[in-house]
Amino acid sequence: RFHPALKKAQELFAAGEIGPLLYVRARYGHGGRLGYDREWRADPAVAGGGELLDQGVHLIDLARWFAGDFTEVRGHTDTCFWDMPVEDNAFLALRTARGQTAWLHASCTEWKNLFCFEVFGRHGKLQIDGLGGSYGVERLSFYRMLPQMGPPETTIWEYPGEDLSWRDEFAHLLDCIAQRRPPSGGLDDALAALDVVGRVYAEGRRAAAA
Repeated sequence: RFHPALKKAQELFAAGEIGPLLYVRARYGHGGRLGYDREWRADPAVAGGGELLDQGVHLIDLARWFAGDFTEVRGHTDTCFWDMPVEDNAFLALRTARGQTAWLHASCTEWKNLFCFEVFGRHGKLQIDGLGGSYGVERLSFYRMLPQMGPPETTIWEYPGEDLSWRDEFAHLLDCIAQRRPPSGGLDDALAALDVVGRVYAEGRRAAAA
C-alpha cells in the first residue's frame, strides 16, 4: 500500500477518475533460486503455507483496498515445479457482494520477477507495473477512456530509485499511534486477507479428501 505508484492509483480511484469499479486483475511472482525448495519458505511448519501466504496475501489485501470485502472466495493452489510440501502457485477468483471480481495469480515459477496490478473502471484503467529492483521500475499508467472510445488518453508516472515503502509505512504507523487513528492496512485488513487465504486452503483440503 505504501509504494508510490499504488498510493497514487488509490488517490485517483478514490477521486473517481476511472469511475465505478468493474474488476481487478493482478499477478505477482518470482522464479526462486537453486535450493529454494529447501529454504524456510518451503517448510510449512515455519512458513505456515506457500506462495499464497507469501506473495498472494499482498494481492488479496491490495484487491480489498480497491474493491472492498469479498463475499465469494474461489481458488486453488498447485505445486507445479518445486519439490516441496507447500504450493508454488495460487489462483484466486474473488467476488464482492456487488458482483465485482478480483482475478489473482501468485507464483514462484514466474522465472522473471513480475508485479502487475490492474484496476478497471467504467471510464478507464489504472495499471501498476514493477516494484523497483528486480521487479523493474515502478510505474503507474492511467488509461482514460475517451467519449468516442478507441485508443485511450494515457498518462504515465515512473518512480525510479530506492524503495522507501517500508520507511513510509513505519512513519504512517507511528503517526497513527500518535493521532489515535486506525492505520491503512491495519489488523482488520490483515485478518480479512488471511481469512481469504484460509478459505482457499480449506477448499484445497476438501478437494484432496474427496
